[in-house]
Amino acid sequence: MPWTQSARGSVSRAPGPPGERRRANGATSLGTRATALLLAFQALLTPGALAAVEAADAQRDPALKAVVAKAITEARCFIDRNDSAVWYTLMEPRLRPIVQDRSERMEILRLVYCETQRAGELRLPPGLVMAMIDVESRFNRYAVSSAGAVGLMQVMPFWPEQLGMRRYELIHIDANIRMGCAILRHYLGVERKDVRKALARYNGSIGHRDYPDLIVTRWTRWNGADDLGLPASIPGAHPVVKSTGG
Repeated sequence: MPWTQSARGSVSRAPGPPGERRRANGATSLGTRATALLLAFQALLTPGALAAVEAADAQRDPALKAVVAKAITEARCFIDRNDSAVWYTLMEPRLRPIVQDRSERMEILRLVYCETQRAGELRLPPGLVMAMIDVESRFNRYAVSSAGAVGLMQVMPFWPEQLGMRRYELIHIDANIRMGCAILRHYLGVERKDVRKALARYNGSIGHRDYPDLIVTRWTRWNGADDLGLPASIPGAHPVVKSTGG
């Protein structure tokens, strides 16, 4: 089965023997990695993929351009040393079976925690973002959907062009997570912290429960660290999952 089926399309599998993790790692040959990248960018350029992007993708919301541009330019963020230690201790063993390359695994964890804790911005539960990456790409930074969405958080390829970047940068861990978190944060603001409605917007499936329910269920696999750095005296600083219909 594809990792996710949505208005943006199902995520394609990277080449490899059945049962193997769908991402390039230290054990993958250079030829296989090059083939995966070639297929990915061919998918981005096909008329069918571009038509699907034009027809269905919610990421074309005009209000998002300034939000994503700001996230890219303000790349630096600072995290509490103790909280980050707890984060890595809790999450690294869970991610290890999926992302076998240690440096890539640690970079994903660093970026997720960093981007969810941006000073002066709406805080995101880091476990929620991990759940989204899990569902969207299974932590495969080379994943491409049938609609052309790319990378860990399945960001649409028009974003780099609008921001003066190159399309291939969407397979970079930092740029992809930064853009994905900015988009999610924007939709949480639009939906007044209603996680399910924000997820439906992110996925382009407003009015449908399937995608929000899938993410919220997967969130339980990545819980335990959402309150790091959050004073107990500040209730509601994290978005609250509401029992809405999506």
